[in-house]
Amino acid sequence: MSSASSAPTSLPQNVLIVGAGGREHTLVKAVLASPAKPRVIAAPGNAGISADVQTFPVAADDINGLVALAQREKIDFVIVGPEVPLSLGLVDALNKIGIPAYGPKADGARLEASKVFTKQILLKYGIPTAASGIFTEIEPALAYVRQRGAPIVIKADGLAAGKGVIVAQTLAEAEAAVLDMLAGNKFGSAGSQILVEDCMTGEETSILVVTSGRDYIILPTSQDHKRIGDGDTGPNTGGMGTYSPADVVTPALLAQIEREIVKPSVDAIADEGIDFRGTLFIGIMLTPTGPSVLEYNTRFGDPETQVVIPRLDTDVLALLWAAAKGTLAGIRFAIKPEHAICVVIAAKGYPDAYAKGDVIRFPAKLADNVQIIHAGTAKNAAGEVVTAGGRVLGVTAVAPTLRAAADAAYAACEQIECTSKVYRRDIGAKQLNRR
Repeated sequence: MSSASSAPTSLPQNVLIVGAGGREHTLVKAVLASPAKPRVIAAPGNAGISADVQTFPVAADDINGLVALAQREKIDFVIVGPEVPLSLGLVDALNKIGIPAYGPKADGARLEASKVFTKQILLKYGIPTAASGIFTEIEPALAYVRQRGAPIVIKADGLAAGKGVIVAQTLAEAEAAVLDMLAGNKFGSAGSQILVEDCMTGEETSILVVTSGRDYIILPTSQDHKRIGDGDTGPNTGGMGTYSPADVVTPALLAQIEREIVKPSVDAIADEGIDFRGTLFIGIMLTPTGPSVLEYNTRFGDPETQVVIPRLDTDVLALLWAAAKGTLAGIRFAIKPEHAICVVIAAKGYPDAYAKGDVIRFPAKLADNVQIIHAGTAKNAAGEVVTAGGRVLGVTAVAPTLRAAADAAYAACEQIECTSKVYRRDIGAKQLNRR
């Protein structure tokens, strides 16, 4: 882990942030707070982002459109939020015309775009991970599932918006998931190859690592809540809330994770010839036998970003610029002692079918330590903010204790009016109960 006292002296003045979710709204706010006072624009943005900066209606997967926008607006640094533009080669296209970007090129983004590719790297380099099988045909997959027994995990190989993972509690559920993916086309081409893994038990944690070649900085620990319902019930989602720090990751455990997982992962990626400059997000299960890798993502997590970024006592623009430029070893990095929590407000029905267009009314005044981060929002013809996605808002609070942060966030959640709002009432409860 590298650190030093001096930061890069000249920072970009025209920054484009690509994406439309809560992660991107958090990054917009963080970059606007940089002492460099850059001009910031976003594409495509959302209703909350457009209240903070100028937005352009260019889709995150429109690579040519984004490159043209960057050229037209004289952008000198691009921060890529979501996984899809990374896997489609947005950073490659920007680098080709001399525009630096934060985020891996397509070869690095493959670590998220293909769960099979990641599993092969984990196994090749002896990084702890669950036993598994890789399948493209139904019968061998079903035979393997029956041999291993339930509970068992079925993963679509490709990108499935955080929903391509089924934790099957019974054989019948596992067999149905195999058929859904390989025969039923539930996840399209993402599910034409599947990974079947032993089900690991324990608590999950998310380790976000700002990476630049072999240099890296580990960001504050956090813990996500994936299932839709209180008590970790119901289907998996893209994430219903998170908090930081995750006390379950003690300093000794973090040192073990760095030694056994983070450094070997960063080195393995470099050894594979991938010049990775971006966020390596490592999903880890804290099993009874030690930490084990669930997945790699190749961008900031959502909603992890909403609690990790506010805890950085570092210029976020300088940090990301240093990673992109290969000067990460020279960055001053510090973490604030406060606790942060983010409660996701979703649309009723998510992660399945949900309505869009419900008007959202916000409280007239928020507590100083609370931010409302927009994710799936838009404006209607009357200029009102309305729901436009499954995960609609993230209510983030920072306070000296997790309890104080949770109380502040939930007080704000109560004041937000929207007919279809749903949210979990137990974000952070595991840690609070542990105490």
